[in-house]
Amino acid sequence: MREAPARLTLSWLDSPIGPLALACDDGGVVRGVSFGDGLIKAMRREYPAAALADGETPAAVARTIAAYFAGDREALTRTPWSLEGAAAGDGFQARVWRALAEVPAGVTISYGEMARRAGEPGAAQAAGVALNRNPIPLVLACHRVIGADGALVGFGGGLERKGWLLRHEGALLI
Repeated sequence: MREAPARLTLSWLDSPIGPLALACDDGGVVRGVSFGDGLIKAMRREYPAAALADGETPAAVARTIAAYFAGDREALTRTPWSLEGAAAGDGFQARVWRALAEVPAGVTISYGEMARRAGEPGAAQAAGVALNRNPIPLVLACHRVIGADGALVGFGGGLERKGWLLRHEGALLI
């Protein structure tokens, strides 16, 4: 089994879509992101043994997230992140998360396509559940997955944020 981090530092960053809560390990690697107050619950679910402490966002993480919001669509690919040791780091859910990492900025895919890429064609609803449990949204950009009809559906940060992020990436003209 992969090793989970022993400690996570919790911090906040301001952004154009509201405050972001972040959890980073001692190496400055992002392990959690939240658009509200759900970060601690998600970290307790994924890394139950990790000690949580308030602190500062690592400078490299703050820089790449700021660069993304400043217009560098590829900046999130330079944000250090890991799901190693996450409780849900195996099986279909982990395959969905890995496939999600391959969807480039400015591109959208359907939940059905996400399920296919994760090796389970026809499991669109299960892919949606896996995306809903993504502990690092924004960095692992689940906002790029949309309904089969092109509808903005299913984003824990709210559909307004999903639309904003997709417009920011040039993916949709709404």
